[in-house]
Amino acid sequence: MRGLVLEPNLRLQIDRPKPGAKPEEAIVQVLQAGICSTDLHLMKGYMDFQGVLGHEFVGTVDQAPNHTSLIGKRVVGEINAACRVCETCSQGRPTHCPNRTTLGIMGRDGAFADYLSLPIENLYPLPEEISNEQAVFIEPLAAACEIPQLVTIKPKDRVVIIGDGKLGLLCAQVLVLSGCHVTLLGRHCENHSWLQRKGITVTSEIKDIPPGADIIVEATGSPQGLTMAARLVRPRGMIVLKSTYHGEVLVNMTELVINEISVIGSRCGPFAPALRLLASGMIEVEALIHARYSLSKGVKAMEQASQPGTLKVLLDMS
Repeated sequence: MRGLVLEPNLRLQIDRPKPGAKPEEAIVQVLQAGICSTDLHLMKGYMDFQGVLGHEFVGTVDQAPNHTSLIGKRVVGEINAACRVCETCSQGRPTHCPNRTTLGIMGRDGAFADYLSLPIENLYPLPEEISNEQAVFIEPLAAACEIPQLVTIKPKDRVVIIGDGKLGLLCAQVLVLSGCHVTLLGRHCENHSWLQRKGITVTSEIKDIPPGADIIVEATGSPQGLTMAARLVRPRGMIVLKSTYHGEVLVNMTELVINEISVIGSRCGPFAPALRLLASGMIEVEALIHARYSLSKGVKAMEQASQPGTLKVLLDMS
């Protein structure tokens, strides 16, 4: 099969072995995949990953030992494959399993290929009303849905999303559904006037945002994002960190202590509510698509995705 491989330079391999079916795992033929900011940071050395990149995908089940009813169905999949036998898994925290592999990120080849493998339990069949292009957004939309699972958001709260990339745009749409006041701060907000129809304020000027927000969601993908979040949050407010990147961050911890700021990390999220939101039409994702490339032009697609202001770049395996 073909695969877009990082080892350590990025190249398209046209004779990579197709993954073999393991017990309780399925082989999925990938239809489309989306390039994520995490993929770009992996190319810079994040997680020291080598292999096939990609974790946002839609595909059809090609093989599923003992689960033949899944064969031919369109699916998306949660990216963390847990061992299910360790203490962490037994306590209901499989996404933090110390023995886990993560699709296209840690210990498991990813979705920028003709085929991938994932545990059966990770797969979610798609309803007909969700298109392939929409389905590619399920994984990052699930990450946005994780925020209200971790943080209580009240209708009277003032929430600021920092970062107008793909994830920031999804977080803004999810959080405004709680009835709170949402402001999106980004570098290219002139392109996101469509969010105003959803009741979301958009601005590219930090001076337009009064300090003292109740909750800040940091989704810049930049080490400077936390500093900006600390500047805008109120005393005893909450900062939710969504960025992952290669490198270290210098933080004024004294400021966080004095102002008694709560900081919480948020990574992957639940697929079921993301599927419901997308099927209901409550979340707009088509506006986030910037470009489409065939897998054969995957290296060029990654170059496009790395350009400032670029939103979602899709890879079409056909």
